[in-house]
Amino acid sequence: EEEEKKEEVKVEEVKLEPGKKKGKKSKAAAKQGRGATQYEILEKSGIPTDEIPQFQESLHWLNYFPPLAKRDIEAMGCGVDWRRSFITTDVNPYYDSFVRWQFWKLKELGKVIKDKRHAVYSPLDGQPCADHDRATGEGVGPQEYTLIKMKVLEFPGKLEALAPQEGKVFMLAATLRPETMYGQTNAWVLPDGDYGVYEGLNGEIYIISKHAARNLSYQDQTPEFGKPKCVLNVKGHDLMGVPLKSPLGERYDRIYVLPLLTVSLSKGTGVVTSVPSDSPDDYMGLSDLKKKAKLREKFNIKDEHVLPY
Repeated sequence: EEEEKKEEVKVEEVKLEPGKKKGKKSKAAAKQGRGATQYEILEKSGIPTDEIPQFQESLHWLNYFPPLAKRDIEAMGCGVDWRRSFITTDVNPYYDSFVRWQFWKLKELGKVIKDKRHAVYSPLDGQPCADHDRATGEGVGPQEYTLIKMKVLEFPGKLEALAPQEGKVFMLAATLRPETMYGQTNAWVLPDGDYGVYEGLNGEIYIISKHAARNLSYQDQTPEFGKPKCVLNVKGHDLMGVPLKSPLGERYDRIYVLPLLTVSLSKGTGVVTSVPSDSPDDYMGLSDLKKKAKLREKFNIKDEHVLPY
């Protein structure tokens, strides 16, 4: 225990631009105060060691600190009418009844509702996980994506089992810039990636990564909350060359699924859209792909799948 108390909190050093000062103490480390544990903080605050165990009870905090606060305020010479002081928790039945009356009244007037909002959620605890509840990841908030529903037009190979659901099978691509989807030319997936076919709402079927299905299930986008149902496991290779109908693309009647080795299955849905590019590197890459028949054959890419820019 003594060694644990002496051990310093390790924080990552952030590299800054030349000329700028570098701070080694992160916000999370600073928040821990003078001690690494609650026991140490109370001990270094001057509270007798034999009294610290009593702070396991929440009511002890209410009884212990208010008199000390009153002592310090009076020591500063502040004029306070202490007859008007009170504790603002349910320990004070008078204040508690007032707050209850206030909220019930607001609810009757339709000013207070109970609803859902986007938040960082803990499936383990079954509730939102606020900044101060996390051991790591402080400052991280929900990232909003727009999902593009691309209808699957044909069901080759392993996807043949989905043919009876034609018209209700979609590949979902996540994008931060939906306004660019009017020029969509194709969709990318990770060739060796693990994808799944999941049940969606209204009898629809979604082809996405396991990570995305789990996230959507906690946003009321699956039949059962928090329990995505996978009806078929597929690899990225099984999706190569599959024709899709882009909901916003007006230039092509159908676009195709192509391989991209940099797709991340832990971001978005594992399906990435593509729009026209004026990058010389992209142009050379496309030209190179057209020349390499064996490479196209490896990923089941037909000539008509490589659309012109």
